[in-house]
Amino acid sequence: MERGELNDLMAFAAVARERSFTRAAASLGMSPSALSHAMRGLEERLGVRLLARTTRSVAPTEAGDRLLQSIRPAFATIEDGLAALAEWRDSPSGAVRITTFSYPAKTVLMTKLPAFLLAHPEIQVEVNIDDRLTDIVAEGFDAGIRFGENVAKDMIAVRVGPDLRTIVVATPSYFERHPRPQTPADLEAHNCIGYRLASSGGLLPWEFQRDGREMKIFTSGSFVGNDGDLAAAAVRAGAGLGYLLEHEVTEDLASGRLIKVLDEWCPQFQGCYLYHPSRRQTPPALRALIDTLKL
Repeated sequence: MERGELNDLMAFAAVARERSFTRAAASLGMSPSALSHAMRGLEERLGVRLLARTTRSVAPTEAGDRLLQSIRPAFATIEDGLAALAEWRDSPSGAVRITTFSYPAKTVLMTKLPAFLLAHPEIQVEVNIDDRLTDIVAEGFDAGIRFGENVAKDMIAVRVGPDLRTIVVATPSYFERHPRPQTPADLEAHNCIGYRLASSGGLLPWEFQRDGREMKIFTSGSFVGNDGDLAAAAVRAGAGLGYLLEHEVTEDLASGRLIKVLDEWCPQFQGCYLYHPSRRQTPPALRALIDTLKL
C-alpha cells in the first residue's frame, strides 16, 4: 500500500468519525475542500462510494461502514505501537479526546484540567460535552467520563468523583402552600421542576429506594429545562419541588433556605468514573491525565 493511500484511509476514518468534512479537516490540519477531493479520489480508486453526502451532513455508506470496521483494528494496532514508542520520551505527549457531560465537566475537569495542561504542555486535550451515552470506540474518543452506573462492563473504569445522592427539596414558602410529601407517590400532587434529557428527549425520572423497594416517578410541573443550574434557580425561587444533588445545596439546607423531604427514600449512587477501552497499551498522555483525575 502506498503512503498516500494510507493517508487517505486515515482521512476517511476521520470523516466517518466526525460526520463532518469541516470538523475532520480541522482534526487533520487540512482544508475541507482538500479533504473532500481526497475522499473522491479514494472512492474513484476503489470503485465504490464510501460516503453519503448531503448539504448538511456526511455519513458512511454501507460499503464505507464495512471498510471502516475492517481498518479500525489496524489503526488501533498502529496507535498502540506509537504509544509504546512514547514510553521512551522524557515526558508524555500527544492528543487525548474525551467525551463527558456538563456535571463532570464542572466538578472534575474544571478543577483539575487547567493545572494538568500547564504541567504537560506537549499534551493536547479535547473535551466534547454531550449528554448522550457516546460509543467512545465508534466515535473516536480515547476516554469518557460518566456516572458509574452508565459505564459499560467491558471498559476499564477509574473513579474520579465521590459517590453522590440526589434529594428532593423546596423552599419554606413552598411548603407553606403545599403539604410535605410523605412518600414518592405523593409527588403526583406537587409542582415538580423537571429536567429533560438531551440524549433521549425524555424527562429524567426521580428515583427512590427504601427497604429493597425501588421506584421511578415521572413528575410533572410548571417548568422543564435541560440545564441543572436553571432548574435549581427555579427551586430556590419557591416555584416547586426540585430533585437536586445534595452536595450542591448543602449551604441552602444549613441556612434553612431549602428544606429536604423524602430523605429516607434517597440512596447514594456511584459518582463519576473515567473509562476507556481495554488495551494492552494505554497511551502515555491518557495515563498521565488519569493519574491527575483519579481519586
